[in-house]
Amino acid sequence: MKEASNRVGAIIVAAGTSSRMGGIDKVFAELGQEPLLAKVVTIFQNCSSIDQIVIVLAKRSLRRGQKLVEKYGWTKVSSVCPGGSRRQDSVREGLRRLSDCAWVVIHDGARPCVTIDLIERGLTAARQSGAAIAGVPVKDTIKVVSSRRLVQKTPARQSLWAAQTPQVFRYDLITEAYRQFDTEATDDAAMVERLGHKVEVYMGSYQNIKVTTPEDLAIAEFLLRNGQKTSSGSGVSCVSVSATMPTG
Repeated sequence: MKEASNRVGAIIVAAGTSSRMGGIDKVFAELGQEPLLAKVVTIFQNCSSIDQIVIVLAKRSLRRGQKLVEKYGWTKVSSVCPGGSRRQDSVREGLRRLSDCAWVVIHDGARPCVTIDLIERGLTAARQSGAAIAGVPVKDTIKVVSSRRLVQKTPARQSLWAAQTPQVFRYDLITEAYRQFDTEATDDAAMVERLGHKVEVYMGSYQNIKVTTPEDLAIAEFLLRNGQKTSSGSGVSCVSVSATMPTG
C-alpha cells in the first residue's frame, strides 16, 4: 500500500450528452471491437502509478458502466458515479469519491488514444509545479472573430497551445479550486488558474484526439489499429502556459 502522500487517483469524465454523435453514446461506441470507454479505463488500470479510478457517467449509463467494470475486472475502479449537468459538476462528483489521494489525474473519457507514457509524464511535470496539463502547439493560424464574423485580431501562433487531457493536480489544489469557483470552465486547469496558481503544459500528442463526431470515431479506430505514437516534440517536456514556444 502506498503512503497517502504518494497515492494517485484518476477521474475518467464520461458524462457528456454525445449531442454530435447522431444518437450514439460515444463512450460505449465500438472501437476495435471494444467500447471506447474500455480502451481508456484499461490504460489507467495498467498504469502502475495509478492507485484508484473513479468513472463518472451520465445517470442513464451507470449500469452499463458497472457491467464493464465487472467484465474487464478493473480492480482499481472504486466507484462508478453519476455526473452533473456541466463538466465541472461531473469532476466535482469524482473528486468527492477519491480517498486518501495526494494527486489527481483527470481525463476525458472520450480520448481513447491516451497512453501510459502521457499519464506518467503528466505526473512527473505536476510533481514539480503542482499542476500540469497535456497540450500541443496549434498548427493553424487562429483568428479572433466578432459576433458578426469579422476578424478582430490574429494572435501569434507560437504562443498558442491546444489543451488536452490528462490534466494532473495536487489533490488539495484542485479541490480548493472547485470549492472556490462554480462558474463555467471548459477544463480543470482554468479552475486552478483562477486561484492564481501556475499551470505547466507538457507535450501531449496530436493523436490524443477527443471523439466528438462519428468521423472522430473512425479516426481514433485508425490510430489505435495502426499503433499511435506519443509525440514528445523537439526535446520539450513542459512549458509554462504563458510561455512562447516556436513550433518550427
